[in-house]
Amino acid sequence: MVAAKGGGLGELGIALAFGLAITTMIYALGHISGAHFNPAVSLGFALGRHFPWSRLAAYWAAQVAGALAAALLLRASLGDVANVGATQPSGSDGQAFLWELVLTFFLTLVVMAVATDTRAVGEAAAIAVGGTVALCALVGGPVSGASMNPARSLGPALVSGDLDSFWIYLLAPLVGASLGALTYQFLRGEPVTISSSPTPTR
Repeated sequence: MVAAKGGGLGELGIALAFGLAITTMIYALGHISGAHFNPAVSLGFALGRHFPWSRLAAYWAAQVAGALAAALLLRASLGDVANVGATQPSGSDGQAFLWELVLTFFLTLVVMAVATDTRAVGEAAAIAVGGTVALCALVGGPVSGASMNPARSLGPALVSGDLDSFWIYLLAPLVGASLGALTYQFLRGEPVTISSSPTPTR
């Protein structure tokens, strides 16, 4: 919205803003909530048995509420600019769906690696995740918008009233995150199972 209103950021600036926002908030809030800002990644954690299923609905509600509050604040402060940042495909719906799925797959793979595996360098987790978000936004932004986050897309879509393509940004990240979590579970040598237990393994 800032780029559309005043210019100057460009695609690189937008991608860096995405990545830096995630990096700083992981450092700021990771020790409180686990820095779950993305419903798709939270689902991946639950499927990989690193997050209790019993908490998933509450986290999803908080994530959506935060996204909606942010969109309302932007709408009130900047006006009806760029559909309040609603994510839109630049090409076909199928193309956007595939890109969102693949981008979220790699994002979740990185998150699972640095956040759940003791062999990873934990102190660098925020930089790794933020860097992945920035890279995905830089490469995928011109194609699909590189949302990778159903809540991030839902807030602006509801506030702007533009829900035409929201199904892409709901379904593709959930599928991509599920595949990413299960793939890392396989790569680290764990049995690939979908747990129905309400309690985490660690």
